[in-house]
Amino acid sequence: MFGYVMIDKGEMKFREFDIYQSYYCGLCKELKRKYGRIGQCTLTYDMTFLVILLSGLYEPRIRREKCRCLLHPVKKKVIRYSEITSYGADMNLLLTYYQCLDDWQDEKKYKKWILAKLLKGKMKKEQKLYREKGEKILAYLKELNSLERKGERDIDKVSGCFGRILEEVLAYRKDEWNSFLRRMGFYLGKYIYLLDAYEDLEKDKKDKQYNPLLYMEQEMPRDEFDKTVKNILNMMLGECCRAFEQLPIIENVAILRNILYSGVWTRYDRMHQGNGEKHDGSVQDIGGI
Repeated sequence: MFGYVMIDKGEMKFREFDIYQSYYCGLCKELKRKYGRIGQCTLTYDMTFLVILLSGLYEPRIRREKCRCLLHPVKKKVIRYSEITSYGADMNLLLTYYQCLDDWQDEKKYKKWILAKLLKGKMKKEQKLYREKGEKILAYLKELNSLERKGERDIDKVSGCFGRILEEVLAYRKDEWNSFLRRMGFYLGKYIYLLDAYEDLEKDKKDKQYNPLLYMEQEMPRDEFDKTVKNILNMMLGECCRAFEQLPIIENVAILRNILYSGVWTRYDRMHQGNGEKHDGSVQDIGGI
Protein backbone atom coordinates (compact mmCIF):
# COMPACT_ATOMS: atom_id res chain seq x y z
CA MET A 1 0.00 0.00 0.00
CA PHE A 2 2.92 2.30 -0.65
CA GLY A 3 3.71 4.58 -3.57
CA TYR A 4 0.63 6.81 -3.46
CA VAL A 5 2.13 9.87 -1.76
CA MET A 6 4.13 11.20 -4.70
CA ILE A 7 4.75 14.48 -6.50
CA ASP A 8 2.98 15.82 -9.57
CA LYS A 9 6.15 16.52 -11.54
CA GLY A 10 4.31 18.34 -14.32
CA GLU A 11 3.03 20.96 -11.87
CA MET A 12 6.37 21.43 -10.08
CA LYS A 13 9.09 24.00 -10.75
CA PHE A 14 12.54 22.69 -11.69
CA ARG A 15 14.10 24.00 -8.49
CA GLU A 16 11.40 22.36 -6.37
CA PHE A 17 11.92 19.06 -8.13
CA ASP A 18 15.67 19.25 -7.51
CA ILE A 19 15.04 19.84 -3.81
CA TYR A 20 12.55 16.97 -3.64
CA GLN A 21 15.02 14.68 -5.43
CA SER A 22 17.78 15.64 -2.98
CA TYR A 23 15.61 14.55 -0.02
CA TYR A 24 14.69 11.33 -1.85
CA CYS A 25 18.37 10.57 -2.51
CA GLY A 26 19.23 11.50 1.08
CA LEU A 27 16.72 8.97 2.37
CA CYS A 28 18.09 6.37 -0.04
CA LYS A 29 21.64 6.92 1.22
CA GLU A 30 20.52 6.80 4.84
CA LEU A 31 18.75 3.48 4.25
CA LYS A 32 21.94 2.08 2.77
CA ARG A 33 24.08 3.43 5.61
CA LYS A 34 21.86 1.96 8.31
CA TYR A 35 20.57 -1.20 6.66
CA GLY A 36 22.66 -1.93 3.59
CA ARG A 37 21.43 -2.69 0.07
CA ILE A 38 18.37 -4.52 1.39
CA GLY A 39 17.39 -1.30 3.17
CA GLN A 40 17.66 0.67 -0.06
CA CYS A 41 15.21 -1.73 -1.68
CA THR A 42 12.50 -0.52 0.72
CA LEU A 43 12.77 3.14 -0.36
CA THR A 44 9.37 4.81 -0.90
CA TYR A 45 8.03 8.16 -2.04
CA ASP A 46 5.74 8.10 0.99
CA MET A 47 8.60 8.33 3.48
CA THR A 48 10.27 11.04 1.39
CA PHE A 49 7.12 13.08 1.98
CA LEU A 50 7.41 12.32 5.70
CA VAL A 51 11.00 13.59 5.80
CA ILE A 52 10.18 16.83 3.95
CA LEU A 53 7.08 17.41 6.10
CA LEU A 54 8.83 16.93 9.45
CA SER A 55 11.92 18.82 8.27
CA GLY A 56 9.74 21.80 7.35
CA LEU A 57 7.99 21.70 10.71
CA TYR A 58 10.92 21.09 13.08
CA GLU A 59 13.67 22.76 11.02
CA PRO A 60 16.60 20.48 11.91
CA ARG A 61 20.10 21.20 10.69
CA ILE A 62 20.08 20.05 7.06
CA ARG A 63 23.37 18.69 5.74
CA ARG A 64 24.08 18.91 2.02
CA GLU A 65 26.65 16.99 0.03
CA LYS A 66 27.25 15.58 -3.42
CA CYS A 67 27.68 11.88 -4.14
CA ARG A 68 27.42 9.26 -6.85
CA CYS A 69 25.32 6.12 -6.83
CA LEU A 70 24.61 3.09 -9.02
CA LEU A 71 21.78 4.90 -10.78
CA HIS A 72 23.86 8.06 -11.29
CA PRO A 73 27.49 6.85 -11.58
CA VAL A 74 28.79 9.73 -13.72
CA LYS A 75 27.28 12.92 -12.34
CA LYS A 76 27.22 13.59 -8.62
CA LYS A 77 23.79 14.24 -7.12
CA VAL A 78 23.06 16.73 -4.34
CA ILE A 79 21.57 15.05 -1.27
CA ARG A 80 19.96 16.52 1.83
CA TYR A 81 19.71 14.70 5.14
CA SER A 82 19.29 15.29 8.87
CA GLU A 83 18.23 13.50 12.05
CA ILE A 84 14.72 13.37 10.59
CA THR A 85 16.05 11.50 7.55
CA SER A 86 17.24 8.85 10.02
CA TYR A 87 13.73 8.67 11.51
CA GLY A 88 12.24 8.38 8.02
CA ALA A 89 14.60 5.51 7.23
CA ASP A 90 13.60 3.72 10.44
CA MET A 91 9.89 4.14 9.70
CA ASN A 92 10.45 3.05 6.10
CA LEU A 93 12.01 -0.20 7.31
CA LEU A 94 9.47 -0.82 10.08
CA LEU A 95 6.50 -0.36 7.75
CA THR A 96 8.04 -2.53 5.04
CA TYR A 97 8.79 -5.26 7.57
CA TYR A 98 5.28 -5.31 9.03
CA GLN A 99 3.73 -5.10 5.56
CA CYS A 100 5.78 -8.15 4.51
CA LEU A 101 4.56 -10.05 7.57
CA ASP A 102 0.99 -9.06 6.75
CA ASP A 103 1.33 -10.19 3.12
CA TRP A 104 2.79 -13.51 4.24
CA GLN A 105 0.01 -14.14 6.78
CA ASP A 106 -2.70 -12.96 4.41
CA GLU A 107 -1.66 -14.38 1.03
CA LYS A 108 1.35 -16.63 1.84
CA LYS A 109 3.67 -14.70 -0.44
CA TYR A 110 7.03 -16.44 0.01
CA LYS A 111 9.01 -13.51 -1.38
CA LYS A 112 7.57 -11.30 1.34
CA TRP A 113 8.36 -13.92 4.00
CA ILE A 114 11.99 -14.02 2.83
CA LEU A 115 12.21 -10.21 2.80
CA ALA A 116 10.71 -10.03 6.30
CA LYS A 117 13.35 -12.49 7.53
CA LEU A 118 16.12 -10.42 5.96
CA LEU A 119 14.79 -7.18 7.43
CA LYS A 120 14.20 -8.58 10.91
CA GLY A 121 17.90 -9.15 11.49
CA LYS A 122 18.65 -5.52 10.62
CA MET A 123 16.10 -3.79 12.83
CA LYS A 124 16.60 -5.14 16.35
CA LYS A 125 17.83 -1.75 17.59
CA GLU A 126 14.92 0.08 15.97
CA GLN A 127 12.37 -2.35 17.43
CA LYS A 128 13.66 -1.43 20.90
CA LEU A 129 13.91 2.30 20.12
CA TYR A 130 10.35 2.45 18.75
CA ARG A 131 8.89 -0.31 20.87
CA GLU A 132 5.62 1.44 21.72
CA LYS A 133 5.13 2.72 18.18
CA GLY A 134 5.97 -0.67 16.68
CA GLU A 135 3.57 -2.50 18.99
CA LYS A 136 0.74 -0.16 18.02
CA ILE A 137 1.45 -0.52 14.31
CA LEU A 138 1.53 -4.30 14.60
CA ALA A 139 -1.72 -4.31 16.62
CA TYR A 140 -3.48 -2.21 13.97
CA LEU A 141 -2.23 -4.49 11.21
CA LYS A 142 -3.55 -7.53 13.07
CA GLU A 143 -6.90 -5.80 13.58
CA LEU A 144 -6.99 -4.92 9.87
CA ASN A 145 -6.18 -8.52 8.99
CA SER A 146 -8.98 -9.77 11.22
CA LEU A 147 -11.53 -7.39 9.72
CA GLU A 148 -10.54 -8.34 6.17
CA ARG A 149 -10.80 -12.07 6.93
CA LYS A 150 -14.29 -11.51 8.35
CA GLY A 151 -15.32 -9.63 5.20
CA GLU A 152 -16.02 -6.37 7.05
CA ARG A 153 -18.33 -4.11 5.00
CA ASP A 154 -17.79 -0.92 6.99
CA ILE A 155 -15.19 0.95 4.92
CA ASP A 156 -14.72 3.50 7.69
CA LYS A 157 -13.68 0.77 10.12
CA VAL A 158 -11.20 -1.03 7.86
CA SER A 159 -9.63 2.11 6.40
CA GLY A 160 -9.39 3.53 9.92
CA CYS A 161 -6.98 0.73 10.88
CA PHE A 162 -4.53 1.80 8.19
CA GLY A 163 -5.19 5.43 9.12
CA ARG A 164 -4.05 4.76 12.68
CA ILE A 165 -0.87 3.14 11.36
CA LEU A 166 0.08 6.26 9.42
CA GLU A 167 -1.01 8.37 12.38
CA GLU A 168 1.70 6.68 14.48
CA VAL A 169 4.30 7.24 11.77
CA LEU A 170 3.64 10.98 11.46
CA ALA A 171 3.60 11.49 15.25
CA TYR A 172 7.30 12.32 15.56
CA ARG A 173 7.19 14.11 18.92
CA LYS A 174 4.69 14.58 21.73
CA ASP A 175 4.34 18.35 21.42
CA GLU A 176 1.83 21.02 20.39
CA TRP A 177 1.88 19.82 16.76
CA ASN A 178 1.27 16.18 17.61
CA SER A 179 -2.51 16.30 17.23
CA PHE A 180 -2.30 17.96 13.79
CA LEU A 181 0.27 15.43 12.54
CA ARG A 182 -1.85 12.57 13.87
CA ARG A 183 -4.93 13.92 12.13
CA MET A 184 -2.98 14.28 8.91
CA GLY A 185 -1.67 10.73 9.16
CA PHE A 186 -5.06 9.27 10.03
CA TYR A 187 -6.92 10.71 7.05
CA LEU A 188 -4.03 10.28 4.63
CA GLY A 189 -3.84 6.62 5.68
CA LYS A 190 -7.57 6.16 5.08
CA TYR A 191 -7.20 7.78 1.66
CA ILE A 192 -4.32 5.45 0.73
CA TYR A 193 -6.21 2.35 1.87
CA LEU A 194 -9.38 3.25 -0.03
CA LEU A 195 -7.57 4.32 -3.20
CA ASP A 196 -5.61 1.06 -3.12
CA ALA A 197 -8.90 -0.85 -2.80
CA TYR A 198 -10.41 1.16 -5.67
CA GLU A 199 -7.39 0.47 -7.88
CA ASP A 200 -7.49 -3.27 -7.09
CA LEU A 201 -11.26 -3.68 -7.35
CA GLU A 202 -11.45 -5.49 -10.70
CA LYS A 203 -8.47 -7.70 -9.87
CA ASP A 204 -9.96 -8.62 -6.48
CA LYS A 205 -13.32 -9.44 -8.09
CA LYS A 206 -11.59 -11.74 -10.56
CA ASP A 207 -9.46 -13.43 -7.90
CA LYS A 208 -12.35 -13.50 -5.40
CA GLN A 209 -10.30 -11.58 -2.85
CA TYR A 210 -11.66 -9.30 -0.13
CA ASN A 211 -12.22 -5.69 -1.11
CA PRO A 212 -14.17 -3.29 1.13
CA LEU A 213 -15.56 -1.40 -1.89
CA LEU A 214 -17.02 -4.47 -3.54
CA TYR A 215 -20.24 -4.35 -1.53
CA MET A 216 -20.81 -0.67 -2.32
CA GLU A 217 -20.23 -1.29 -6.02
CA GLN A 218 -22.86 -4.03 -6.05
CA GLU A 219 -25.50 -1.69 -4.63
CA MET A 220 -25.36 1.16 -7.19
CA PRO A 221 -24.73 1.88 -10.88
CA ARG A 222 -21.05 2.08 -11.84
CA ASP A 223 -21.13 5.83 -12.60
CA GLU A 224 -22.70 6.57 -9.26
CA PHE A 225 -20.22 4.28 -7.52
CA ASP A 226 -17.24 6.06 -9.13
CA LYS A 227 -18.59 9.46 -8.09
CA THR A 228 -19.20 8.24 -4.54
CA VAL A 229 -15.67 6.89 -4.23
CA LYS A 230 -14.23 10.14 -5.55
CA ASN A 231 -16.28 12.13 -3.03
CA ILE A 232 -15.05 9.92 -0.18
CA LEU A 233 -11.44 10.30 -1.29
CA ASN A 234 -11.96 14.06 -1.47
CA MET A 235 -13.31 14.10 2.07
CA MET A 236 -10.32 12.16 3.39
CA LEU A 237 -7.84 14.54 1.78
CA GLY A 238 -9.91 17.55 2.83
CA GLU A 239 -9.44 16.61 6.49
CA CYS A 240 -5.76 15.80 5.93
CA CYS A 241 -5.08 19.13 4.22
CA ARG A 242 -7.01 21.11 6.81
CA ALA A 243 -4.72 19.69 9.52
CA PHE A 244 -1.65 20.34 7.35
CA GLU A 245 -2.55 24.00 6.86
CA GLN A 246 -2.55 24.47 10.66
CA LEU A 247 1.17 23.66 10.82
CA PRO A 248 3.65 26.60 10.73
CA ILE A 249 5.61 25.27 7.77
CA ILE A 250 7.38 27.70 5.45
CA GLU A 251 10.33 25.71 4.10
CA ASN A 252 9.36 23.64 1.04
CA VAL A 253 5.66 24.26 1.63
CA ALA A 254 5.08 24.47 -2.16
CA ILE A 255 6.47 20.94 -2.56
CA LEU A 256 4.26 19.62 0.23
CA ARG A 257 1.17 21.26 -1.28
CA ASN A 258 2.07 19.84 -4.68
CA ILE A 259 2.02 16.37 -3.12
CA LEU A 260 -1.12 16.77 -0.99
CA TYR A 261 -3.27 18.67 -3.48
CA SER A 262 -2.10 17.05 -6.71
CA GLY A 263 0.53 14.32 -6.44
CA VAL A 264 -1.58 11.98 -4.32
CA TRP A 265 -4.13 11.91 -7.16
CA THR A 266 -1.58 10.66 -9.72
CA ARG A 267 -2.60 7.01 -9.42
CA TYR A 268 -6.30 7.95 -9.49
CA ASP A 269 -5.81 10.03 -12.66
CA ARG A 270 -3.89 7.16 -14.26
CA MET A 271 -6.88 4.89 -13.69
CA HIS A 272 -9.19 7.32 -15.50
CA GLN A 273 -6.98 8.32 -18.42
CA GLY A 274 -9.16 6.45 -20.88
CA ASN A 275 -12.29 8.48 -20.17
CA GLY A 276 -10.51 11.83 -19.96
CA GLU A 277 -11.33 12.39 -16.31
CA LYS A 278 -8.70 14.08 -14.16
CA HIS A 279 -8.84 15.40 -10.64
CA ASP A 280 -8.72 19.20 -10.57
CA GLY A 281 -6.61 19.50 -7.41
CA SER A 282 -9.41 20.68 -5.14
CA VAL A 283 -10.44 18.91 -1.94
CA GLN A 284 -13.58 19.01 0.14
CA ASP A 285 -12.90 20.55 3.52
CA ILE A 286 -15.62 18.67 5.38
CA GLY A 287 -15.85 15.87 7.88
CA GLY A 288 -14.85 12.31 7.12
CA ILE A 289 -17.02 9.27 6.78
